[in-house]
Amino acid sequence: MALENSVFHACPESLSLPLDGGGGDGPDHQATKGESSVLLPTITTTTSTTTSTTTAAAIPGVLNLSEELGHVVTTETDPSPADAAVEAEDAPPLAKVKRSFQSKLAERELNANTQQPKKIHVVEKERGRFGWGRKRRKRQRYVEKNGRCNVQHGNMRETYRYLTDIFTTLVDLNWRCSLFVFVMAYAVTWLFFGAIWYLIAYVRGDLDHLEDQTWTPCVNNVNGFISAFLFSIETETTIGYGHRVITDQCPVGTILLLLQAILGSMVNAFMVGCMFVKISQPNKRAETLVFSKHAVISLRDDKMCLMFRVGDLRSSHIVGANMRAKLIKSKQTQEGEFIPLDQTDISVGFETGDDRLFLVSPLVISHEIDPPSAFWDMSQAQLEKEDFEIVVILEGMVEATGMTCQARSSYLAEEVLWGHRFSPMMSLAEGFFDIDYGAFHHTFEVDTPSCSARELSLAAARREAHLYWSISSRLDEEPTLANQAAKQPDSSSANGKGGMVPTFVVGSITGIQEQSGLGELNGSVTTDQSESEA
Repeated sequence: MALENSVFHACPESLSLPLDGGGGDGPDHQATKGESSVLLPTITTTTSTTTSTTTAAAIPGVLNLSEELGHVVTTETDPSPADAAVEAEDAPPLAKVKRSFQSKLAERELNANTQQPKKIHVVEKERGRFGWGRKRRKRQRYVEKNGRCNVQHGNMRETYRYLTDIFTTLVDLNWRCSLFVFVMAYAVTWLFFGAIWYLIAYVRGDLDHLEDQTWTPCVNNVNGFISAFLFSIETETTIGYGHRVITDQCPVGTILLLLQAILGSMVNAFMVGCMFVKISQPNKRAETLVFSKHAVISLRDDKMCLMFRVGDLRSSHIVGANMRAKLIKSKQTQEGEFIPLDQTDISVGFETGDDRLFLVSPLVISHEIDPPSAFWDMSQAQLEKEDFEIVVILEGMVEATGMTCQARSSYLAEEVLWGHRFSPMMSLAEGFFDIDYGAFHHTFEVDTPSCSARELSLAAARREAHLYWSISSRLDEEPTLANQAAKQPDSSSANGKGGMVPTFVVGSITGIQEQSGLGELNGSVTTDQSESEA
C-alpha cells in the first residue's frame, strides 16, 4: 500500500468499465486480457476500498471489477480522435477507463457494418446530340398576350419614307415624344417670328426713337426682343390685348403678319389634329377586349375542336366584330427551303359565317379539326412536343367613335389544354342575364380521347361500315326465309295437327325472327364498338 500511495497516487482507487454486450467474465475473456498484458507494457494495481464499490454499484449498467477480479489490466495506447469521442460518450462520468485493443477493433468493425452508404439520387437530364444535358427551349412569342407584336425593325436605310408620312409618324410616337414635338412646334414658331419682328424694328430704327413722339414705328410699344416675342405670341394665338399693334406705315410688317397668321393656323391644325387622333386611338379600347389565358381541345358534337374564349368588358359594343386565327410555325418545303414563322389560316367559321360575332356576352370560338386543319394529325402526346403559336385577332368598329379596333392575343403549345372545357359563366337572374367574369379563365377536365382527329375519324368510319354491312346482310336473309316457308305448307300443316302455324310473308318477318334479328344486329354493333374502343 505504501508503494501504491507513493507511486500511483494520481490513479483512482476503484476502476470500473461499462458493461459490454459482447464481453463476459469467463476465462476466455480473462485470457484475452492476459495476452494483451503480455504483448504491451502494463501497469497493475490492486484496489480494495469500500467507497469505490459503493460508487460503482450506484451507477446502473457498470461492472465493478475490483470485486470480481481484484485487479484491472490497462494498456497504454494512443486512440484516434474518433475512438476518443466514442469512448467519451459511452464511458460514465465518474470513471473513465481505457479499453483493450481487441474491444476497440471489434467496435470499429461493428460500426462499419451498421453504417450503410447513402444513396445519391441523380436526376437524369435529357441528353442532346452529343450527350450533353439540355433543357427544352422556351419559345419566343411572335405576339405577346397583350397583343403587342414582338418584332423590331433594324438596318433600315430608307428613313426618308417616314418623313413623307409625317402625320402618321407623329401619331405613332410615344406620348413623351409627342408632347415634346407639340411644345417645340409652338415655341419655335413664336421665337422665329418674334426674332423677325425684332429685326424689322431694329432695321427701321424704331429702337432708336423710343422717346420720339413724332416717330411712327412699325409696331407700337415694341422696345426690345421680349416685347417683340410677346407680340408674336399675341398674333399667332389671336389674343389681341391691344397694347402692341401694327401701324399702316410698315408694309413689310403687314406681309409678315399675314404669313404668321396663315402658318400659325396650319401649325394649330396639324398639332391639334395629331393630338386628337392620338387621344382617340382605339388601341386603348382593345384593353377591354379580353381573351382566355388557355385554349382547350375537346369533343364537341363528336368532333375534336380547338376552342378559346373572348369577351368584351364594356357596355358599348363592338359593331361588326370579326374573328380570325393564324398558326405561326416554321416549316421546310419539299425543295429544302426553310420558311421561318410560316403563317397558316385556322378556320373559325368563315365558310358558315360563325366568324362574325355578336359580342354582347363572352363567346367560345371553336375551330373544328377536320382534314384541312393543321391539327388533323396531332395527338395529345404529339402536342406536348410541338413548337407553334396560335395568334387570334378580333376586329370591329367602336360604337362610340366609329373607328376600327383590333385586339390580339396568342397561345403557345404549352398553353393549349387537351381534354378541357370552359366553365359556364352565364346565369339567369331576375329580368336579365348575369355574367360572372370570375370564371372567364376557368376550365375543367372532360373525357377526351388522346388520339388524333384522324384516328378518331377512322375509328368512326370503321364502326359505321361494320354496322352498314351487318344490316345489309340481315335484310338479304329475309326473302330466303320467306321462300323456305312457302315451299313447306303441307308438311307443316300435317305436323301441326290443327294447331297454330307461323306463316312467313315476303318483305316481313315474324315477331320471333324480328327479335332474333334485332338481337344479332345489336350484338354486331356492340362488338364493333368494343373493337373501336380497343
